Amino acid sequence: MFDFSVITSWIHGLLTSFLPLGVATFVECVAIGGCLLLMYTVIAILMIFMERKVCAAFQCRLGPVRVGPWGTLQVIGDVFKMLTKEIITIRHADRFLYNLAPYIVILASLLAFACLPVNRGLEVLDFNVGVFFMMAASSIGVVGILLAGWSSNNKYSLIGAMRSGAQMISYELSISLSILTIVVLTDTMQFSEIVERQADGWFLFKGHLPAFVAFVIYLIAGNAEVNRGPFDLPEAESELTAGYHTEYSGMHFGLFYVAEFVNLFIISGVAATIFLGGWMPLHIPGWEGFNAVMDCIPGFLWFFGKAFFVVWLLMWIKWTFPRLRIDQILTLEWKYLVPIGLVNLLLMVVVVVFKLHF
Repeated sequence: MFDFSVITSWIHGLLTSFLPLGVATFVECVAIGGCLLLMYTVIAILMIFMERKVCAAFQCRLGPVRVGPWGTLQVIGDVFKMLTKEIITIRHADRFLYNLAPYIVILASLLAFACLPVNRGLEVLDFNVGVFFMMAASSIGVVGILLAGWSSNNKYSLIGAMRSGAQMISYELSISLSILTIVVLTDTMQFSEIVERQADGWFLFKGHLPAFVAFVIYLIAGNAEVNRGPFDLPEAESELTAGYHTEYSGMHFGLFYVAEFVNLFIISGVAATIFLGGWMPLHIPGWEGFNAVMDCIPGFLWFFGKAFFVVWLLMWIKWTFPRLRIDQILTLEWKYLVPIGLVNLLLMVVVVVFKLHF
């Protein structure tokens, strides 16, 4: 398994050989930020194209086919269209908060995105409270959504923002309980350590029943967290005609749109990291030849393969089930998922205390 820290250490040594340490660190931070933004944009484009193709497949349609080979340039055309659209200024809106809201949503998404360990030695933000930091950073997005609805001076936007805020805050609890279940199993909150602990088997398979239950709860709650169907009531076209970003146009709307898709990838990337081993290949104890073959596949391919598999699962759910009412959404969380998550967390504690796990 290739370790990217060899490359990053070489680059750091090269920069410090002719630059002061402070300047070299600043250059590295700028370069890493640029790479993050580039990867963020590329994943957003891939996710939008994938959404259209998966949706078309489930509905027996073709999806984009005309612009570029297999319609691959359609999203690029949409990006240029969005960039050239006029950004409308809303009368009687709170100008400062109205313009700030999309960037808060993007900032929260970028901070959470930076926590994903793509490969060994290729972690941007990796420290001993990484899980806690990722959950805290992603929660900032709720502030941006509430500001978008309130500052627009539109009652429909405000209703959509309040629905979205209530839904996201509620389902963050189930997401936290699911992740804490694995934290109890691993006794660490560092993403790289969680991946390393899965070298002899992914937690979904070796964590017994509590890990599987936590995975199912995480998928349901993660889908609701990013306002995806059947939990997309904040943006229900038949009721609120786009929800909290009704009054946004041009690239301001585009920022919300991009953040929604990348947040779906972040939810899937975290699921792949803590339940499916992240960049760790599939290893079966005793099958040394099989394990050696699996190690030949680069870690970042394992990570993106698992993450996009979870994305496909969540898209499957979106295009299969009908939209829920707001009372059904909150009933599912507070009456079912939270109690089950708490009992499941207690069960994982029993499994760890009595050493019943593999």
